[in-house]
Amino acid sequence: MKKTQQSTFSSPWWMTLYIVLQCTWGFLQSALGLCLFLIHLKEPHDFYHGSIRTKWATFNGISLGFFIFTPNEDSPNLSKRTSQGRDKIKDTCERISVHEYGHTYQSLILGPLYLFTVGITSLIWSRSTYYQTKRKKDGLTYSSLWTEKWANNLGEKILNKPSISH
Repeated sequence: MKKTQQSTFSSPWWMTLYIVLQCTWGFLQSALGLCLFLIHLKEPHDFYHGSIRTKWATFNGISLGFFIFTPNEDSPNLSKRTSQGRDKIKDTCERISVHEYGHTYQSLILGPLYLFTVGITSLIWSRSTYYQTKRKKDGLTYSSLWTEKWANNLGEKILNKPSISH
């Protein structure tokens, strides 16, 4: 039987280091993530490659330290709000998880600067009417912003799975 090599990013020592770094170097965003986690305590949660993933009934995602918040593919709310079929919803939710996981590595790299660089920039890019209109008008994808493209690349490289569209 052929033995498969375990990825460095999935080894127990790396997961421990990942959590320690998120709780120290990424303390600010992890503390905010904990607050959001507690607000959504009744939602389903799981461990996603060392991060704590909360699945909520919206197509939006957010990453704060080692807490990621992604759409819940089992939510009847999502089925009502989209014309996508069940398999497409599940695939989209997984791709968003990969993307948000990429943001957790930005947190590891940037530490306390994460919220003031990636966090604020991403929030404005995703929520402001100006940029929503600009993306539609100019045919830009959500991932065309440097913070989002970087998160996609990190998530895809580390997990070897596809992220949201480029």
